[in-house]
Amino acid sequence: MSKHLVELLVPPGGLQVLPVLNLVRVHNQGGAFGLLGFMGNAFFLVVSALAVLVLLWLLLRGQGPVLALVLVLSGATGNLIDRAFLGYVRDFLDIHIGRYHWPAFNVADAALTVGLMLLVLDALKGRATAS
Repeated sequence: MSKHLVELLVPPGGLQVLPVLNLVRVHNQGGAFGLLGFMGNAFFLVVSALAVLVLLWLLLRGQGPVLALVLVLSGATGNLIDRAFLGYVRDFLDIHIGRYHWPAFNVADAALTVGLMLLVLDALKGRATAS
């Protein structure tokens, strides 16, 4: 929904929301930070679809922290839908300090990142109790 709203409401040149935050319209052909764009959309569709299937399997088996898995699953699904129907992922959050910009991202990316961090913390916690 956030991606659709940005497409409807944000002008092509972007919109400053805060001194460090712009809303922009970026069509990301690659993976995280636009990397590996040369691999093509089909590659990212397959990888994303496999990730979604693995995450669903883990959730259905009750393996892993549910919140973390749901965050990663929802982020991967949101970006997979973009790739499947548009051939790219719509990014729109532009965080910057002066001229230094973090690569544009979206809410799905944020959910993926938080979910992955929770999975890493859970794995580290498991290692700490196992030692």
